[in-house]
Formats: sequence, C-alpha cells, structure tokens
Amino acid sequence: MFIDSAKFSITSGKGGAGCVSFRREKHVIQGGPDGGDGGDGGDVYFVVDNNSHTLAFYKGRRKMSAGNGEQGMSKRMSGKKGENLYLVVPPGTAVLDDESGEVLLDLTSEGQRELFLRGGKGGLGNFHFKNSVNQAPEYAQPGLAGETKTVRLELKLIADVGLVGFPNVGKSTLISTISNAKPQIANYEFTTLTPKLGQVAVDEFSGFVMADIPGIIEGAADGRGLGLEFLKHIERTKVLLYMIDLASYRTPVLQFRTLINEVAKFSQKLARAPFAVAFTKADAAESADVLVAEFLAEFGFEERQSSEILGEAGLNFSRPLFTQKISSATGEGISTLKFELLKAVEMSR
Repeated sequence: MFIDSAKFSITSGKGGAGCVSFRREKHVIQGGPDGGDGGDGGDVYFVVDNNSHTLAFYKGRRKMSAGNGEQGMSKRMSGKKGENLYLVVPPGTAVLDDESGEVLLDLTSEGQRELFLRGGKGGLGNFHFKNSVNQAPEYAQPGLAGETKTVRLELKLIADVGLVGFPNVGKSTLISTISNAKPQIANYEFTTLTPKLGQVAVDEFSGFVMADIPGIIEGAADGRGLGLEFLKHIERTKVLLYMIDLASYRTPVLQFRTLINEVAKFSQKLARAPFAVAFTKADAAESADVLVAEFLAEFGFEERQSSEILGEAGLNFSRPLFTQKISSATGEGISTLKFELLKAVEMSR
C-alpha cells in the first residue's frame, strides 16, 4: 500500500515533578531538605531512513507522544528523563503545520535527524529552595508540560526525471524497460495507481532515478482523474519528460497542450522546469515522422539534442532540451533517450 500523506498530533513529554523530602538519618543532625529534581520530558525527533518508502506506519494514528520525565526522589536523586520519540520517515517527506500550512521541516537526506519538539523541563526539588529564612522548604516545582502540535506529513518522491503523460501513453512500459522498476502494465487506462521509482543505469558509472506517476487527463488540476493527487511527486524532479503517444486518437499537439496547461495550473514553478519530449509507440503509429514534424512546426521546436543546446548562451526552458522518437517494444531510440536524459540531469545538477 502506498501512503503519501498522514495527519496526526504530536506531544513531547511532560517534565517530572521535583521531590519534597528531608534527610532523616541516625546520628545526622539537622539533615535538611534533600528532594531531587524531576526528569525532563522526552523530545520528538524526525529521522530520515532510505529503507522507509511510504508513510503507511502513520495511517490511522491520531496522536503520538514522547515519554514523560520521572519524579525526583529523596537523597537528591533526579528522576529519569522521558524516552524520546523518533518518527522515521522516507526521504522527500515534508512536515507541515496543519493549521497554517507552513512547511516546518523538509526532510530530504538519508540519516537527517531534526529535533521537532523539546520535552518539558523537570521541576526542581525542595533542596534548591533552602535559604537562611526557610530552612525546611516544603515546596518543589511541578514539571513543565510538553509541546503539542498537529502536523501533516506529505511525501514527495525524490527523482531526477519525472514522467508526464496521458494514461496508457507508455510510461510504465518505458520505466520497466530502462530501469529496475516493475510496475503493472496493461492495455487500459489508469493501470498505474501509485507512483513508482526506478533506477536507470546508463553505463557502468552513471545513472539516474526516474519517477512514474498516474496518467494526467484534462481537468487534472481541478481534481479529475488521479494525476492531481500525485503531481506533487514530480515537484522535486530535476527534469520532466513529457511523453506523447503517436498512436493515440489524440493528436500530439493536443496532448502536449493539455499536459503543459494542467502542469502550469498545478504549479508555475513546475511548469518552468527543464523538460524533454519523447514520442512513444513509434512502431505502432502510421506516419510517425509526419506527426513529429507537424508537432515541432506547431510549437516552433527544432529537433536538436541537449548537447547542442548546451553550447548556446544559457538554456532556454521554454522549449525542450531535446525531442526523441522511441518504441519500448522494439527498442528504437531507447539508448539515445537514456544518454540524453543523463546529460539533462547532469546539467541541472
């Protein structure tokens, strides 16, 4: 099960109360107060772990708390500190304040550990309140309460290349062909119901991570289909790969216009991201070369590779880094696509 959001309340531990105690021992004259301090409450930490891939652990949870500090004891013995609460999350998790929507933490790096809520301080025992006026204080401090915050966790997958296209355009077939991902593949729309990550090995020393999300349809930014729910997973990608189906009843021009409009409605930042265009199912399309030529002419794109564009004065992201005609079934253009995507990713880094 893929869980990419969760909402719950977190509370750090309450500090333990200080102790009211007096030393009474045989042969000890005027022992005086000896109450110890209460232990501090447990802290709350967020920890990033690469072995965690979803937020499923937090599904159905309403409240999570760190341990309370123990009460102080006689003989000036302090209470034990409450146990810390460690919340383990996958890379790409954002912690948001549920009320304001403010991003409190952005957790992206393996091993990253962030203190989120500090536990309440333990109260002082009566030993601290002895003075010349009050030799036998019968007062100790109560522990301070911990902090409470209601948060919303949102998981945004971290990938180098994000696939964007209509349902059944060939995204899952492509990622299964060039990476180690094994998504469900079938000849009907919306076979991809959850995002998938795949590691693409270009050569012995180089590679990149590719993300496949459910297909986007017209109106996705307004809530239609599944694309809107998962568009956030390509917000962190360095390069977008728009996949255009040459064998579809929708023209390539219509597909591209719809996709860029839906992406722009969702996020202007994402719409300005570097992108490339792959024309899929070249083996199954009649007049594939004609369709590609019409597409390039319609948008004024030139069929040039990213390496050629690099030589110009800066990159212009209003046009694709490159365009490539491919067929996952026959392997046409796949090798070139991998190398061009690697170049694009390295440029963005």
